[in-house]
Amino acid sequence: MYQKSIWDKIDWNTFYLYVALLVIGWLAIYAAEYQDGNAFVFNLKKDYCKQLIWVGVGLFIGISILLLDVKLITASPWTLYVASLLMLIVVALVAKTVNGANAWLEIGGFKLQPSEFSKTITALALAKYLSQSDVNFKQLSIRFRALAIIAFPALLIILQKDTGSALVYGAFMLVLYREGLPGYILVMGVSVILLLLAALLVPKFILFATFTVIVAYIIYSWRRKLRKMRTQIILLMSVFLFCGIFVLWGKDFVMDHVLQKHQRDRIMLTFGVRTGDKASAKKEGYNVIQSKIAIGSGGFWGKGFLKGTQTQYNFVPEQHTDFIFCTIGEERGFVGVLVVLGLYGLLLFRIITIAERQRSKFSRIYAYCVACILFFHIMINVGMTIGLLPVIGIPLPLISYGGSSFINFSVMLFILLKLDTERIAVLR
Repeated sequence: MYQKSIWDKIDWNTFYLYVALLVIGWLAIYAAEYQDGNAFVFNLKKDYCKQLIWVGVGLFIGISILLLDVKLITASPWTLYVASLLMLIVVALVAKTVNGANAWLEIGGFKLQPSEFSKTITALALAKYLSQSDVNFKQLSIRFRALAIIAFPALLIILQKDTGSALVYGAFMLVLYREGLPGYILVMGVSVILLLLAALLVPKFILFATFTVIVAYIIYSWRRKLRKMRTQIILLMSVFLFCGIFVLWGKDFVMDHVLQKHQRDRIMLTFGVRTGDKASAKKEGYNVIQSKIAIGSGGFWGKGFLKGTQTQYNFVPEQHTDFIFCTIGEERGFVGVLVVLGLYGLLLFRIITIAERQRSKFSRIYAYCVACILFFHIMINVGMTIGLLPVIGIPLPLISYGGSSFINFSVMLFILLKLDTERIAVLR
């Protein structure tokens, strides 16, 4: 009987999408750093040359993962998770501060960001825990343990003053929802976010009074039903108490002790609240202003490769990293932006398709983790580039410059491809 090789079982559509995005990313990085008369590709002083190295490393590691015994992946999450936590602690203690965060380790002239790899490791650990035969996700204690697996690395990353990377861990809540987390918990989570935004724009007294009126109205409207709904009453009053505490004290704590000044200013500017004079506000919003100018100037078809004026004259800071999307918008226009977002949409669709065809619970949960992490990165990065969301320093997957980011997303996807090749076998 013919035995299929590993290459026959790979989901090549996902691989082709991966290659298409990394090619688009490299061309955008090249365009962002290109200057007239300096077009030599193999210049180690340039980030587009370094990115070629990262692409080679990412592909080498990815192919190595495909050739591994899949049992090494399913048996190692806890070891990797503990090692990841220890590494995050070390980084928080000894790393140098770069762009306001002490999240990078310098090794032999190269900078490594452990928080990037922690995302994949956390996804593996969460999948390992929830896929155990004796784990019933309906139990409250199991849900708290799953949340703890997500929360530990996120808190350590916050200690590194890298709040943007820590926010990515919120994407795992969608995975828990897929595995049976009640919808009202997600609603409460979204409500807390909306509450925080409202607290930035509305005086505390008015906000607290509004909550009081809403709860009073609910109690009055449901006064007959509530006699038989003691649990719902307790939950409702607990939510109201939490909201009141959050409005009165929580918002100030988050703004003063969790977020840094430039992060607070960016959030306030995004929602039209000026925190200083006009000059300082303009300085904080400079990146987004120039990014929107670059994207808008691209028009429908774009200005053409290496012909973007905003890009060529370096008007947009960090354009080859966090703001790489505006390079695509200026040079390729509306059509190019649609193509990139379309490729991302197809990649997410393929990953979800792979997730749903798994016989292994471990593989399914991991696949959904990958989809949610990618979706969060794409949504936040594009949103901040066009001014809809605050700038929090999250790279665009496989496109932004960065060795740690590119290698992590490559490892994440190749692990998924490897697990998918073994989908006929039921793995723990």
